[in-house]
Amino acid sequence: MKEERALQQPADRSCYYLLYLFSLGLAAGILIVNFMYDAWITGGTLLDADMLAGLRNSVQDGGGLFGYVVRHRLFAVCMLGLLSTTVIGIPFLYGYIGYLGLSAGCVLSVAIIRYGIRGLLLAAAGVLPQGLVIVPAYAALFLWGIRVNRTLYSKNPYAEYYGKSRQFYLKKGLQFAGIAAVVIIGCLLESYVNPKLLRLALQLF
Repeated sequence: MKEERALQQPADRSCYYLLYLFSLGLAAGILIVNFMYDAWITGGTLLDADMLAGLRNSVQDGGGLFGYVVRHRLFAVCMLGLLSTTVIGIPFLYGYIGYLGLSAGCVLSVAIIRYGIRGLLLAAAGVLPQGLVIVPAYAALFLWGIRVNRTLYSKNPYAEYYGKSRQFYLKKGLQFAGIAAVVIIGCLLESYVNPKLLRLALQLF
């Protein structure tokens, strides 16, 4: 329907806003680490030799790791989905994506400052292959949340009607379940495949 497509267009543009916010957060994280060098590098323990030695000598327990990872990731997914239905949904989603960019910028900067080019390999080993699954799932979740929020709180008469329909709740519920299923697949990769790749990468340090 034309009205539904028109309602989705503002949310479709939000993918660019999310990319901008993540990039700004990434840049902020890089600046923070470089301006607070002593706190992060000289006196910090993030990705230092002791931390890498602990990771290298750790015993792999895929089942235990999966239980821990899936609980935390599904909790975040459910909270983001729930907050998307409130009036603070969009500001919260935008803030969260900025926080993710900030965290990524800090970790990436520390890895590169400590280990140079090898730091890029270490950072890549830390997020692969689950990142190839989880990142698109989170992007879909953010766009899902924005569409839900703007449908529920839009002053458009069509949006108000559509947002109260059974079709709307069924469609969004199925979409959310699909996103959660993809996140679980990412958690499986993170628990059973990533530790092996990370251990191989750590042999270079």
